[in-house]
Amino acid sequence: MKKVLVLEDETNIRSFVVINLKRAGYEAIEAGTGEEALEQLKKNPDVSVALLDIMLPGMDGFEVCRRIRASNNRIGIIMLTARTQEMDKVTGLMTGADDYVTKPFSPAELTARIDALCRRAGSGDAPADNGEISQPPFLLNTRNRTLEKNGQRVKLTQVEYSIVKLFMDNAGKALSREEILDAVWGKDYFGELKIVDVNIRRLRIKIEDDPTNPTYITTVWGYGYKWGF
Repeated sequence: MKKVLVLEDETNIRSFVVINLKRAGYEAIEAGTGEEALEQLKKNPDVSVALLDIMLPGMDGFEVCRRIRASNNRIGIIMLTARTQEMDKVTGLMTGADDYVTKPFSPAELTARIDALCRRAGSGDAPADNGEISQPPFLLNTRNRTLEKNGQRVKLTQVEYSIVKLFMDNAGKALSREEILDAVWGKDYFGELKIVDVNIRRLRIKIEDDPTNPTYITTVWGYGYKWGF
């Protein structure tokens, strides 16, 4: 049974989420503060997905996300927020989240997002191939799901790895935002196309020599992106 951490300071909302996670077959680990969430992760290193509320007393969800990502790139992270400002969504993704859900949300929507992240994280457990994709200066190891640039490891989240592999499998081909969304997040994804753009921005910061003038992931205006090889 896969574990999901639920960080939410409002007891009623947390209980609602936990009940629906259990109905969907997940084991829920509860936390009411950021500090408690980090402690729970230490006790439960096998957590597959973390649901992080943004508005919290003390340490907020953004900071919890940053701290998780500092040591763990495999866990899936979904930000929960009652606010609809674009900046909150972008900030959450730029600090390392994989997805966001705006309250109020339906149980079906939330479990679908969690299911998608668990599938992606689990796809590395028994890989269909064990090779490497070499496109200098990059080397992608498809067994370990790792990326090196000039021999140096680049720390990627599971979403970022999936994007890079999609690009390297389609080097030189322009991919639309819709194609990237379907391939990485799944055809049944509920969310918005902007999640692709923000993840590309985050990925460029990690792999480009100059993220403001990208040469590896180039923009195809009005369409999508291309791996520039």
